Amino acid sequence: MPTDDPSASAATDLGPPTADRLVLVHGFTQNRRCWAPFGQLLAERRAVRLVDAPGHGTSGHADADLPAAAAHLVRAAGHARASWLGYSMGGRMCLRLALDHPSAVARLVLIGATPGIEDPDERAARRAADDALATHLTTVGLDAFLDEWLAQPLFAGLPRAAAHLAARRTNDAAELASSLRAAGTGNQEPMWARLHELTMPVLLIVGAADARYCDIATRMQQHIGAHAELVAIAGAGHTAHLEQPEATAHAVLDWLDRTEHLTSGAAPR
Repeated sequence: MPTDDPSASAATDLGPPTADRLVLVHGFTQNRRCWAPFGQLLAERRAVRLVDAPGHGTSGHADADLPAAAAHLVRAAGHARASWLGYSMGGRMCLRLALDHPSAVARLVLIGATPGIEDPDERAARRAADDALATHLTTVGLDAFLDEWLAQPLFAGLPRAAAHLAARRTNDAAELASSLRAAGTGNQEPMWARLHELTMPVLLIVGAADARYCDIATRMQQHIGAHAELVAIAGAGHTAHLEQPEATAHAVLDWLDRTEHLTSGAAPR
């Protein structure tokens, strides 16, 4: 049974006690209640901590930019060294965490994530679009916004029943808007030039039907080097862990088993 840890900020623990905890960080408009059944599959063999990202669930800190969000996540994980898994926005946060606090990250799993937008003009345009989207969110309200958000082609492969709409509706519209402005891709410092700094094992997961992010992940693997592995999940788009939870969980657990010997017990800094 899951247990809420009052010593952590908006976190829920699942699974048996294992030496290497796996911390899961969700995507935009989600919260820690949006991982089923993927999270439960991981928890059959691993200690899993589900955390609410800044501006989502009950975490607060809605105005945290990416560096501040990464520091918040370390506190949410209980200051312990762990393996980290992030999806989309959560993946960007976990990537920044691994770059800024590498001793806190034993291993890193990124699902449908990007290191950011390199071109300054494109980044400025995205920042303006994110700001407009945040304003739209607070104008139309959360329920209408979620219907629009999930109707995007990016989520065409996500069944309605697997979208965790009820859990998403427990978020606060104003906090989501603040999070988008502060930690959206448009306001994110691109991390491409820093990917070579990652020395821990890295697993990049994409849905095989998510062409854009397949290209991004391939480039990321090249920048990171030999300790990065790329897995494309058949029959999945951008939300591979929700569209194909069994296959995605199997890929993560298999990789964790194979890279167990590459982790060390260094304390986080």
